Amino acid sequence: MDSANHTPILKNLIFDLGDVIIPIDLTAPARNFAMLANMPEEDVRAIWKQHDIWNRYETGLVDDEAFRDHVRQLLGNRSDGSSAWADEVIDTAWNSVLLDLPIERVERIKELAPNYRLFLLSNTSPIHIRQVNQLLTNLNQPTLEELFERVFYSYDVLMAKPSSAIYEHVLAEAGLLAEETAFFDDNAANIHAAAGLGIQAVHVQPPKTILDYLKSYK
Repeated sequence: MDSANHTPILKNLIFDLGDVIIPIDLTAPARNFAMLANMPEEDVRAIWKQHDIWNRYETGLVDDEAFRDHVRQLLGNRSDGSSAWADEVIDTAWNSVLLDLPIERVERIKELAPNYRLFLLSNTSPIHIRQVNQLLTNLNQPTLEELFERVFYSYDVLMAKPSSAIYEHVLAEAGLLAEETAFFDDNAANIHAAAGLGIQAVHVQPPKTILDYLKSYK
């Protein structure tokens, strides 16, 4: 048998979280913080970008408390003397990125568990993960840590997609062969990086959902 024509058996599935398992609205946090701060939304976006708040938090450079304090310093301490925002106020605005969680996506992933090793790889933050797990609990579903064999969060591993280092970390830590692994993500740069390492990268693009891409998986 010609080994060049041999197709590796798919054994492992790695899922992104946002817009793969749970729909997200990336514009919502800036919109909500703008309303709280009585500032134009474009000004809030400029501040996010200037201070790299999102990326610093998601790569573990700052913890929850430092993130909230940074938000307060940049947006919450207004000249009108208004009081600083409570943690819950900041968390709620930050979590507005997360939309309703389609339970059928979780059920489909559970169906695949007997036949594949399942993993999660997400650029995310602790506040978001706690909220997603609460949503799952409210739906009588397992938490992310229970749903997957292992979860890899950017803030834990201090790396983020699309750096090739984070994919190499996942493969090494979980003992996976790239050619036996499929990766599902909605971001083209993330897909390109994974494919460059030999992973079977699947670009999840609307109007299709992860359910459409998983139809052929048994």
